[in-house]
Amino acid sequence: MATRKPTAKSNVSAEELQSYYRDMLLIRRFEEKAGQLYGMGLIGGFCHLYIGQEAVVVGLEATAKEGDKRITSYRDHGHMLACGMDPKGVMAELTGREGGYSKGKGGSMHMFSKEKHFYGGHGIVGAQVPLGAGLAFSDKYKGNDNVTFTYFGDGAANQGQVYETYNMAMLWDLPVIFVIENNKYAMGTSVQRATKSPSLWERGAAYGIKGEEVDGMDVLAVKAAGEKAVAHCRAGKGPYILEVMTYRYRGHSMSDPAKYRTRDEVQKMRTERDAIEHVRELLLQGKHATEDDLKAIDKEIKAIVNEAAEFSKESPEPALDELWTDIYA
Repeated sequence: MATRKPTAKSNVSAEELQSYYRDMLLIRRFEEKAGQLYGMGLIGGFCHLYIGQEAVVVGLEATAKEGDKRITSYRDHGHMLACGMDPKGVMAELTGREGGYSKGKGGSMHMFSKEKHFYGGHGIVGAQVPLGAGLAFSDKYKGNDNVTFTYFGDGAANQGQVYETYNMAMLWDLPVIFVIENNKYAMGTSVQRATKSPSLWERGAAYGIKGEEVDGMDVLAVKAAGEKAVAHCRAGKGPYILEVMTYRYRGHSMSDPAKYRTRDEVQKMRTERDAIEHVRELLLQGKHATEDDLKAIDKEIKAIVNEAAEFSKESPEPALDELWTDIYA
């Protein structure tokens, strides 16, 4: 693997670095297992994996405090794990079981946790953006200093409701961080073919919203940018935009053969830019961990994921009368 330059001003402790490594590895191993279960027919419907993008949500969660909220699209398993939701409950929901976060009725795309302030993955492209502004409005109304992380992709960045939301968020100085996870291909169309403007975050300038572009394959760079954005919002200065340049290794969903890009391109990213390998390198070079330490972490993470998979298989399917609960009549 090519050696990458250390992140500028990456002022974190060895414990924090190990924690980011562990959190990103949990997401990676969880998603790999979810892919296996999908292939076995145990996960039905849609399944959008987060493999490759782990540094985005782990870096930003490192800047969050209790009370902060998060909302995202349907590529959402990584966000759930990063904010502390139980892998068992997430995997059970993926397999449509009673032990899942939405009692097996939401599946991959619709999970929520009031306890962890996770307000769901959303299947309508861009729909979570105004909802995220609404969550931020509730905190503004209550007079606290909480922020809302509102995640959406490069494809959703072309939706009209995004810009209506920008206008309202700036008009009302809402404490919302708009996180554009630019993985370059939306559902399957290169951002160069779908988007005329060279950068997406700069579109906020029309409304006076500050922002920046971030290396989303470097968890420390994401954390540093996140700290700046969070401080801006907590100080009552209104919204902030982070365009986080990342890359998904799998297709848009499990049913996507991803023929719109070459295998060589994906392999090059894996070899030269992988976010987890980057932290692994920092840990070893800085003598913050040994190879044996990292192998032990991997073994521990695999055990957690395997336990979640077994729990999801053993959990019963929801009873038929669950069809009539948790709905508006």
